[in-house]
Amino acid sequence: MASPIGNLADLSLRALHLLGLADAVACEDTRVTGQLLQRLGLHRPLLSVHEHNEAAAAAQVLQRLQRGERVAYLSDAGTPAISDPGARLVAAVRAAGAAVVPLPGASSVVTALSAAGDVQAQGFRFVGFLPPKTRAREEALARLDTADGLSNVLFESPHRIEALAIALAQRFGPRRVTLCRELTKQFEQIHTLPAADLPAWLQADADRRRGEFVLVLHAAAPAAASAEEPLADTPVPLTATRLLQALLPVLPLRQAVDVVGQVCEQPRKAVYARALKLREAMDEASPDEGDEGDAQVLPP
Repeated sequence: MASPIGNLADLSLRALHLLGLADAVACEDTRVTGQLLQRLGLHRPLLSVHEHNEAAAAAQVLQRLQRGERVAYLSDAGTPAISDPGARLVAAVRAAGAAVVPLPGASSVVTALSAAGDVQAQGFRFVGFLPPKTRAREEALARLDTADGLSNVLFESPHRIEALAIALAQRFGPRRVTLCRELTKQFEQIHTLPAADLPAWLQADADRRRGEFVLVLHAAAPAAASAEEPLADTPVPLTATRLLQALLPVLPLRQAVDVVGQVCEQPRKAVYARALKLREAMDEASPDEGDEGDAQVLPP
């Protein structure tokens, strides 16, 4: 089950209920989970299941399950098996024919994505921690340097955040990055800026380099049209089209284009060409003078 990533209030009611029903609790760190249970007023036997003993510890969990006991599993923070132990335990339990019941809850991945505002993204890729060595990290970042329409979610620790910031700046330059620090905690900080500006932003305040980090590398913007390619054929994301449809009835065309181009980070000429098509469709769909009722404007 998912555990809070910083704020105890994020523990779900269902998780609290099932912890109360559990006969034992398997966990990544018995000290961390012990403190959590103590704050909840619960006392349960704790089984240590971490990355160094997960295969062997799974046997202990299976023994309890075979006796008819109910065992909960928590990682230290967030959802198990997502850049945390748990996958081997789940595989072993399922292979033995026992039930695995997932409980949704806190996840730093989804929390960061929801605050990033990546209007280019058509999906996301979970990357987690990059390799600590410089060459391996650069090779990993090179694999993310694609225009595949995906946000990329990275984790980093405080003692390596500056090295990652420099690597992101060198590789991605103007591409936007959202840095999330201490998510859901008292000193939570979320900031979006071009990758090229990230090292200087971190250097400006020592507090910005403290805590645990989740970074969202925004999806690459579509390439601008070449001289041979008609601008009207430049793809405009669905997000931009929908925003145009909402703004055109209430704003002058040029103003709507300026707003959408800035918010969605799209070439102005491409947005303008799309706006002209939408305006034409709206004019054609408008009812003749004297007709009753409202016309429904559908996207072309």
